[in-house]
Amino acid sequence: MEKFNALIETAPDLIIKYGGQLVLAIVVLLIGLWVVKIIVNAIGRSMEKKNTDASLRPFIKSLISALLKVLVVISVMSLVGIPMTSFIAILGAAGLAVGLALSGTLQNFAGGVMLLIFKPFKVGDFIEAQGFMGTVHEIQIFNTILKTPDNKTIIIPNGGLSTGPMTNYSTEATRRVDFSFGIGYSDDIDKARSVIDGLIKKDSRILGDPEPFIAVGELADSSVNFTVRVWVISEDYWGVHFDMIENVKKAFDKEGVSIPFPQTDVHLYQDK
Repeated sequence: MEKFNALIETAPDLIIKYGGQLVLAIVVLLIGLWVVKIIVNAIGRSMEKKNTDASLRPFIKSLISALLKVLVVISVMSLVGIPMTSFIAILGAAGLAVGLALSGTLQNFAGGVMLLIFKPFKVGDFIEAQGFMGTVHEIQIFNTILKTPDNKTIIIPNGGLSTGPMTNYSTEATRRVDFSFGIGYSDDIDKARSVIDGLIKKDSRILGDPEPFIAVGELADSSVNFTVRVWVISEDYWGVHFDMIENVKKAFDKEGVSIPFPQTDVHLYQDK
């Protein structure tokens, strides 16, 4: 009880002695964070004016923001009266402990740096990695953000993304579209080939070079399967894919070419 009373008696002196420093530290902290925000936004606008790679912008902004905030915190602690030598020693020990605890996070940071250096993809590319497919929306310090075709957001850590297999569907200007169309064994192969060839020639999105490929690829259990390969510019891939399948079905129906499908025949025998 006596210690508590002594503390109460000395409280006004402590407030007078350290209150000003505490208020100043809070003001400096708020102003510092505000200035950091202004600087980061200014850097972002500057990169946009200079047409900096869209993949680099969020990464650089996040990195600069983190470094400036650390400097602000160090400045505030020096105002409060914490010795910098002791603080740096504590910070080093804490940094080692945090580094060991967050080894995965540091791996993601290193992965982000590697992605920006080697650029296996950029913002706007459609990729498949880590079991997900989507358009690259943003490359951050630790993660890469994908947007799926049905507008879902996928967050993939940069560590695995930089070391694992990845397919980039947007790297090349053209892509090959592969089809397999089956006809019945009683149908005319040459007629079916002519129908498919006519549809290919009518579609202006299909490129003439490389030349389209049409051939009998398999004599399956219940159908003769045509292997068809055509080349298109990457943006037209899915449009040609879906339109060709629909057009072949309509054309086969019109020309009397059958498309086999699984059937079950039931035979009944009367036991006399």
